[in-house]
Formats: sequence, C-alpha cells, structure tokens
Amino acid sequence: MDRFKSYPFTALERFLKYVTIDTQSDPASPSQPSTEKQKNLGRLLVKELQEMGIADAELDEYGYVYATIPSTTDKDVPVICFCSHMDTSSDCSGYNVVPLVHRNYQGQDIVLPLDGRQVIKATEHPDLKDQIGNDIVTASGDTLLGADNKAGLAEIMDAAAFLMSNPDLKHGKIRILFTPDEEIGRGVDKVDLQKLGAQYAYTVDGETRGSIENETFSADFARITIQGVSSHPGFAKGHMESALKIASQIIALMPKDRLSPESTSGKEGFIHPVSMQGSVEMATIDFILRDFSDNELQNHERILKAIADEVMEHYPSSSYQMEIKEQYRNMKNVLDAHPQLIDYAILAIQKAGMEPKLQSIRGGTDGSRLSFMGLPCPNIFAGEHAFHGKHEWVSVQDMQKAVETIVNIALIWEEKS
Repeated sequence: MDRFKSYPFTALERFLKYVTIDTQSDPASPSQPSTEKQKNLGRLLVKELQEMGIADAELDEYGYVYATIPSTTDKDVPVICFCSHMDTSSDCSGYNVVPLVHRNYQGQDIVLPLDGRQVIKATEHPDLKDQIGNDIVTASGDTLLGADNKAGLAEIMDAAAFLMSNPDLKHGKIRILFTPDEEIGRGVDKVDLQKLGAQYAYTVDGETRGSIENETFSADFARITIQGVSSHPGFAKGHMESALKIASQIIALMPKDRLSPESTSGKEGFIHPVSMQGSVEMATIDFILRDFSDNELQNHERILKAIADEVMEHYPSSSYQMEIKEQYRNMKNVLDAHPQLIDYAILAIQKAGMEPKLQSIRGGTDGSRLSFMGLPCPNIFAGEHAFHGKHEWVSVQDMQKAVETIVNIALIWEEKS
C-alpha cells in the first residue's frame, strides 16, 4: 500500500513561504547566530510545529530549533534526529526572494524574468533531463532561491506533519534540529547535544534525487601573515619589502592545473586562497584546504608552506607565520562504524521508488562536525541544485520524494529494532 497516494504534500507550500524570509548568515559577525534575522524563520518553524501538535518545539537564544515527534511504539528504538539549516549563503543576495514555479517542465532553458541574462540552461544542468513533466522552482533572477537548505526544512516539516497525522504508523522518538550559520561553518557551535538526546542523525541537505552522502572533505583553514618592511616610497630603494607584493607572489605560485578548485573534481583536493588584505608593512592571506584524505590534507599544508618559504627567500628582512585551524573532518571515518545508518537510508530510498546513489560530497555539512561530536550523521538529498547562486533550483516532485524518504527512515528504524 502506498502511504502517500492520497497525502496532500505541504512541502511546496512551506518552501515558498520560507524562501521569502531573509536568513543570510554573516561570516564577519562574532555573534551566535551571526544574524538575528535567522530567528524570524526559527519562530515561524516553531509556530508551525506547535500547530501540528508538537508541544515542546522551541527556539533557543542561539537560534536553534528543537522539537520532538513522540514515539508510537513499545519497542526500544534509537532516537533519530533529522536536521537542516535555516541560513542561506552570503555569496548571493537572499533579500526579497521571489520564487517561481515552472509547471510541467519540458526540457527547455529557463529564463529568469527579473534579469533576462540569467538563464538556467539545460546543457549546463544535466539533472534537468530527469525532470521532464515535473514542476521546477527557481528564484526570479536577482537573488538566490534558498533551496539550500530551505528545501530540507520544508521536507522535514512535511514529514513531521505526515507522522503527526498518522499516529498508527510505528516509529521511535524522533528529534528535529534546525540550525543557524551552517553556511559560515558555525552551524553546530552552540548545539546542545545533551538536550537533543539523539543517538543518530541525518542531515537533509543533499542534491540529486535518491542520493545519500557518507563522505565529505576534511577541511582546514590556513592564514599566512606576512611582516614586510615599510619605508617612505621616495627613499625606499634597498629598504622596502612590501608585504602586499610578497602575498601576491605567494598566490601567483599556487598550482593552477592541479590543487585548485577550478582544476579538480571527484576525490581530488585543493588549496584555495579566499581573501587577501593588508598594507606594505603587513598582509594576510586566508586559504581553505580540502581533501578526502587527512594525510593528503597535511600534504597540502606542507606544499603551502614550501611555496611561502620559496618566496620569502627573496625578502631577507621580512618574515611570515602560517596558522592552521581545523574546520571539520571526513565523516566517513565515523560513519563506517555505524553501517546501519547508511543501510536504512538506502532501503528508505528504495521504498520511495528511487535508485539509491551513495556518493561523496565535495564540501561539508553540519553532519560532518556532528559525527565527530558523537552524533553519527550522514546526509540525504533535499533536491537542491546550483546552490549559492541565482540559478538555484529544486523540483517539487524531488522534494516530495525526500519527504517519503524521511518518513521511511523513521519507520525502518522501528522495524529493524
């Protein structure tokens, strides 16, 4: 029996509402959450959860939403958490998002009307070929859409509504966690895992329909601080050693045909300069280092140091320091010890009529850090595509399949316990 045959999915309705709320996080802000406006969406989510009958839904001071779908079984079932993030990327405007639903997509390029130069081309988005006859949601051309990760929010909310309205279905206690600041790497900085009380979790923040990700990059942040020699430019000969020029030379020596985001794919890692600032006297360069192998990540650090050392040989009166900070590690290192997490997700995807796609993600999720904090947490698809830009899109039907998958996971954990 198809449990969802007559179910009036609400994921689209919720999603269209959520994306109109500006929730961009701010990497320059020291506060938690980094922007108070993220709590505007948090308050709405709490209200909707309470209207479903989830009485303990709450928004805490740090911008986290916690809620519980009560158990409907006498079995001793592990507590499972479903998690998505509320913030959107600062790479593209998230203010005044105007979502559009393109019904019955037939393979054409999609022109975004508020800026006709913005065209989602079928040739550049290969997953669109699998969307014939489906309904595609985009923004209007001057903002991102926010499917990353408001599609995940809408799907978890719809799955919660389904389970709360079908108490005859057997499942264990389910915890819901919505986080702020994931896009700036601080999504779980203030999460209270003791209060959450879950044993396993799934983030709903992936791309292609049917995909599950059990592997992420390992990630480090690197900062090179250069102390140059400043002097009056009219009398600088033989004395000045510009920190800005030194920094520029370090960047110029970075590999271009390898170890860079624009030249790598699959399991290849990279060293990526993301910002440079300073003056003649002092300059800093910030890098992100990524690889699926921790050993290779350390090798990237050695390569970066070797480049800096080579440049500094030509500036004997200047000096530099390189600081490395760990950001997150490949969650596969944790998840391999809990194979049922992946097995049950694969089965849930199959029960929803899809072909599971187990894959790696060239990035990180809240689940990367949660896994190393003691909450093993792979990532399942939300259907979001082309995130962080104006060409972002999501399929309504993919969102509905994500809802089915979330519900199936909850039921399978009860069946297998």
